[in-house]
Amino acid sequence: MAELAVDIAVRAGAFTLEAAFEAGHGITAIFGQSGAGKSTLLRAVAGLTRPDRARIEYGGRVVQDTDKGIHIAAHRRKVGYVFQDDRLFPHMTVRRNIAYGAARNAARPGQPDFDQIVAMLGIEALIGRMPETLSGGERKRVAIARALMSNPQILLMDEPLASLDHARRARIMPYLERIRSETRIPILYVSHEIEEIARLADTMVIVSQGRVVASGDATTLFARSDLGEHLGQGAASVLLRAIFRHYDEEHDMMELDLEGYTVYLLGPQNREDMPEPGTALRLRVDSSDVALSLVPRSDLSVRNQLPMVIEEIIEDGRASVEIRGIVGLQLVKARVTRRTVEDLRLRPGNTVYALIKTLSFERRLVQEHD
Repeated sequence: MAELAVDIAVRAGAFTLEAAFEAGHGITAIFGQSGAGKSTLLRAVAGLTRPDRARIEYGGRVVQDTDKGIHIAAHRRKVGYVFQDDRLFPHMTVRRNIAYGAARNAARPGQPDFDQIVAMLGIEALIGRMPETLSGGERKRVAIARALMSNPQILLMDEPLASLDHARRARIMPYLERIRSETRIPILYVSHEIEEIARLADTMVIVSQGRVVASGDATTLFARSDLGEHLGQGAASVLLRAIFRHYDEEHDMMELDLEGYTVYLLGPQNREDMPEPGTALRLRVDSSDVALSLVPRSDLSVRNQLPMVIEEIIEDGRASVEIRGIVGLQLVKARVTRRTVEDLRLRPGNTVYALIKTLSFERRLVQEHD
């Protein structure tokens, strides 16, 4: 059952946005290049832009339906909004900034717990400080906490990590994953960074020139071969699902089950982030990090060796080709040279071994939906 349903048309000068999609709990990523209409879509859902046509439903209620004359004002839509710039009040402490969200919505039932939100975002030590003393990542977490304290029925995030460098983005992503796992709030997350989308998104909506090119489960869209033009570098990646089974403390290695085969990952830097056995993980693997062998190899340092049936060999006229194969029921891509295809006599239907270095995996926790 969809938690969020959007069908809108917005005209802004010569630009027209038409978008329709549905999504469940978790993070729905609105992905596309600059000027595609992503922020316009977000503002329409928030009620900050008046669409020409719209039907928007979330949290069990319709907030806009132009056919039926329904239009809930922006301040009554129960929206938590995180902008690119954090917009903290410079004269208020962190505590007062966060509490401001609650003060605006004190009459609503089910008010979030201040301490719980502060703990979820790891900002306990910051609450007495002023915004000017915070780093960019700290300010962003405070802005997210303030949005959550407003007790929203939907959380809108407009390129929230755009102002941060790569290292700070990496540090804040676990907190976004925690929000996704610990709340039941649908999240619309705008970004043009495919790395963010691959790690965070449950559902993906690809927007180009004001139109939705594709929408649906993120893993499924990454597997499609016809979206390379829109996914860019992300088209070279796949998202795999595996189950955490065991942690080898001596070697700091996590052991996971992927389609009945064991794969190995490095343990998390923070031991508090160690998942419980049985937890689903989503693993991102780039095709350039996958080598192929005709037989399993015991003379290599690569521990992850997965039997893969080749489904398709895609040539693009260059020196390299993309091999698309299946491990169990999941897609794996490998980028190899045409010479390799010839030397190994690779053909669709062949069984080969996908060799993936432990260090090549990027991962995120995946909480299964009810």
